[in-house]
Amino acid sequence: MTEPTPAVPAPLFGASDIRRMAEEIGVRPTKTLGQNFVIDGNTIRRIVAAAGVGPDETVLEVGPGLGSLTLGLLDAAAEVVAVEIDPVLAAKLPDTVKEWRPQAANAFHLVHADAMKVTELPVEPTALVANLPYNVAVPVVLHLLQHFPSLRHGLVMVQDEVADRLAAGPGSKTYGVPSVKAAWYSQMRKAGVIGMNVFWPAPKIHSGLVAFTRREPPATTATREQVFAVVDAAFAQRRKTLRAALAGWAGGAPEAERCLLAAGVDPTARGEVIDIAAFARIAEARENRP
Repeated sequence: MTEPTPAVPAPLFGASDIRRMAEEIGVRPTKTLGQNFVIDGNTIRRIVAAAGVGPDETVLEVGPGLGSLTLGLLDAAAEVVAVEIDPVLAAKLPDTVKEWRPQAANAFHLVHADAMKVTELPVEPTALVANLPYNVAVPVVLHLLQHFPSLRHGLVMVQDEVADRLAAGPGSKTYGVPSVKAAWYSQMRKAGVIGMNVFWPAPKIHSGLVAFTRREPPATTATREQVFAVVDAAFAQRRKTLRAALAGWAGGAPEAERCLLAAGVDPTARGEVIDIAAFARIAEARENRP
């Protein structure tokens, strides 16, 4: 009995493919849009595997560029919806999918738009997997988690320092506004580091992978906006105690102290040591003032 022939992985882009395609459409990666194209197929496979995308899922990809990650996602998921802001790249992508993954062409949806302004998509995504521009990574992730509650999990590649911030917990030196706001929506964790030589052009810093799993926000009568206002105030002057940092937000240091005590938080503590649930209690205490 002959052994079954192992399946040959579908081809992914190499460095020569990326450079050729970019030259064909006259694209030079720009710092303005934070464009760094992945030129290594093994890195794409690593990202897709780490994302844990199932064959029945619809994946949202932001900033697909020339389509390196898009092809890997189409191999793993039922559908992919890609949001691309660059008009030249957006025009090229459907043709690239038809050429490289003709069997998956109908499973690919392109949205030519700014991801920060997207509030509707042609299909409902269940996972977010993206190589995000460094300069907008945090606001894009928070915007998408806010507007697409169908996103249950995901993996984003961002600047390594940003990855540490998103995944940081209370008490960490990197814990701050991104950490707390991301924790409102999900459990975030660092899932790896990516070197510089797998990109064109090569960035001057490493990239980090952040995986997330959606969870319910803390139980509170305060709104997300009210809680985030406390977070912003607490970290605007992170060297100050919460009593001092929240004085402007509360309408005075005595009222800030009352809210903190009502929330079970030490007024002499700093914002970097408390979690999202505590911030929610502080916001709720202000709304329930006597």
